[in-house]
Amino acid sequence: MRKLNVQTWNRRKHFEFFNTFQDPFFAVAAPMDVTKAYEFAKATRNSFFAVYLHDCMKAINDVKAFRYRIENENEVVIHDKIHASATIMRLDKTFGFSFIDYDENFEVFKQNVEQEKERILNSDDLFPPKNTEDCIYCSALPWVNFTGHKEPFHGKKESVPKIAFSKMEDEGAKKVMTVSVSVNHALMDGYHVGQFTEKFQEYLLKHEIS
Repeated sequence: MRKLNVQTWNRRKHFEFFNTFQDPFFAVAAPMDVTKAYEFAKATRNSFFAVYLHDCMKAINDVKAFRYRIENENEVVIHDKIHASATIMRLDKTFGFSFIDYDENFEVFKQNVEQEKERILNSDDLFPPKNTEDCIYCSALPWVNFTGHKEPFHGKKESVPKIAFSKMEDEGAKKVMTVSVSVNHALMDGYHVGQFTEKFQEYLLKHEIS
């Protein structure tokens, strides 16, 4: 982690403007073709959630703006790696927040997902033991095919991006899932969200079944 020199940042004026907002977050929802990722998950007997979440985290870490966080009100830090804080549902339909360490290697990441799932299923804790901001907040809503999504806002300044994954739907021969991305406008713009969605879609389409 290192500090960003806000004074020499080409987005300094944008940061200073949006950083005064009570709620500086903006959100977009984009459809993703998840056909190959889904087929890969089924053919290899892997969790579809783990497969697409890994693709998502690869894209998140590729886009520098998604690694920015605000500290001490007016300082910006750049994290070296971003992890996943995903909601995981229990059998009684409540959920717990996870902290899944990101690894470029899918097998390692999959194990991290399973470890957090096991921890949550066997506890009633809401928050994970590790609860830092070098993550994204994400949740899956596989019951709803949404075209828009709003995240809760607790009134305190925050800068962690929030992502939601919708129900997967068949569209002809394709399987499509909407992804909602909510980010702090003080740290990034629509261009950076576009970079993320393009990279995410690219990773989703790279899966090959040998």
